[in-house]
Amino acid sequence: MSFRTDRFGGAELVPFRKKAPSTAASESQLPVLIVLHQECSTPGRVGNALRALGHSLDIRRPRFGDPLPETLDEHAGAVFFGGPMSANDPDDYIRREIDWLEIPLREQRPFLGICLGAQMLAMQLGARVAPHADALTQIGYYPIRPTAAGRALCPAWPAQVYHWHREGFELPAGAELLAEADDFPVQAFRAGNAFGVQFHPDVTYAMMHRWTTRGYDGFSAPGARQRHHHFADRAVYDAAERAWLDHFINVWLERRPVLAQAAE
Repeated sequence: MSFRTDRFGGAELVPFRKKAPSTAASESQLPVLIVLHQECSTPGRVGNALRALGHSLDIRRPRFGDPLPETLDEHAGAVFFGGPMSANDPDDYIRREIDWLEIPLREQRPFLGICLGAQMLAMQLGARVAPHADALTQIGYYPIRPTAAGRALCPAWPAQVYHWHREGFELPAGAELLAEADDFPVQAFRAGNAFGVQFHPDVTYAMMHRWTTRGYDGFSAPGARQRHHHFADRAVYDAAERAWLDHFINVWLERRPVLAQAAE
């Protein structure tokens, strides 16, 4: 269908004001550093959201020998994803990744840790990472509660989010709690421009199929939801989690270092 403009008799139309590009869009030429922990891992929905904003992805796997940059001056931010390993593991690459997190913290660059990535961030900040005292796990969808600080950051949080973990972490000293829950109290936190989330907003429908097939043995763990519940709950909660992620990624990328004023 088309609409002709000559029926308005040549009257001048009121122009719509163009929306100014966001800070994130204006720096779309900078890639986002992506750290993955398995050969077959992908950045999933987080990668899709970043590409939609115009960012390319600098994907690295330190576990398989990829180096990490000495500064984030050439990146818009960094995201560390999850994996089946633990932040407490003695492997050299785990130690190197945790030590490297000093760079985005010092440079005040946008950093996001997801599940294992959040546990690494918590450990870098001096917090303890450990299994639940009753050996409980979170595998499937579970409720979270945003705090006042979390609602101020993103007003619309999903009622339940997707998890796949056996360990949790304490709130680091000086960090701000953004979301909480019962069995694993710290679900999201902020330390400066660094954020950690215990849950998995990155999981696509295809990823859920892979995880629930290859990780099927995890369903026998205390607290785990059975495979069919993952897909039934996704139909209920995924739209809200996806909307939250899109909002959060925009807010996260717009965070910039606070430069110290030179002494006069």
